[in-house]
Amino acid sequence: MDDPVVKLENVWKIFGERSDEAMKAVREKGLTKPEVLEQFRCVVGVQDASFEVSRGEIFCIMGLSGSGKSTLVRHVNRLIEPTAGKIEILGQDVSTMSATELRRIRAQQIGMVFQHMALLPHRSVRDNVAYPLEIRKVPKSRRWAISDHALGLVDLTGYEDRLPRELSGGMQQRVGIARALASDPEILLMDEPFSALDPLIRLQLQDQFKALVAQLKKTTLFITHDLDEAIRIGHRIAIMKDGVIVQIGTPEDIVMNPADDYVREFVQGISKLKLVKAHSIMEPMERFKGSLDGAPRADEGADLDQLIDLAVETDMPVVITQDGADIGIVTKPRLLRGIQGGKDE
Repeated sequence: MDDPVVKLENVWKIFGERSDEAMKAVREKGLTKPEVLEQFRCVVGVQDASFEVSRGEIFCIMGLSGSGKSTLVRHVNRLIEPTAGKIEILGQDVSTMSATELRRIRAQQIGMVFQHMALLPHRSVRDNVAYPLEIRKVPKSRRWAISDHALGLVDLTGYEDRLPRELSGGMQQRVGIARALASDPEILLMDEPFSALDPLIRLQLQDQFKALVAQLKKTTLFITHDLDEAIRIGHRIAIMKDGVIVQIGTPEDIVMNPADDYVREFVQGISKLKLVKAHSIMEPMERFKGSLDGAPRADEGADLDQLIDLAVETDMPVVITQDGADIGIVTKPRLLRGIQGGKDE
């Protein structure tokens, strides 16, 4: 990965008065999370986490309540101090920043959106979006122009003078996203921003957010407890359990090759039809002994749904191509295994 925007190396967070002692014991004796709690009355929130996020990537951190995902992300803008490890933002070590430098990077380089937006009820939508710029003493005409532009990005043009109570929950959430975008940050930290919304509104905002991030090329860390949401919007997913990152991979990697039983339980109910691609399930062409003349063809990026449409019309395998050249085949048994996903053959 070239020049990651966010980089975490061996980050630990241990909560408690004796956290330093506990960290030393972990390193010297390899204590487990229960042993740390028993011996030092400290709680291990994050264990030895490492990952990189590239420019423009949506990196989803997924896990159940208490898995450590929110704790981990709050290290990025140093809302939480790590017990050990290193965090870099745009090549800068966050732990070495002065209070002034930290305030600057939070105000200008990092935007954060929470599940509950805490919009100021007495201020208009425009003023809510412009509020971070007001704190930075940006002139009123300039901050209002920026606010109106940000509201346009989230399809709220015409609502600038409304109060938050006059908006639906989904619209209020979009105001929060516009507020985060107003400072034109390089990085967005999203902490379960859509989890309190109705399912249909949630799906609409997920699609809108993914398109917006692609348009603006924002690097995003997106926290969710919903694997469907992570798969829908994430370029890569990190799955956490008890403070540990269990697996990192693309949605297709996670579904097709779960790292352990914990991940396997998460993905077993996920539909693979639009997710799994031909290149993941194809076999060498020599596996088929007969002639492939007249066999249907599909690009390596075709999904299972497209392959099924081709396979039902013939008894022959589907030939997979790359840049016009034949590179493999997908037989019907292989296609059925692909639909099952992650199951040993």
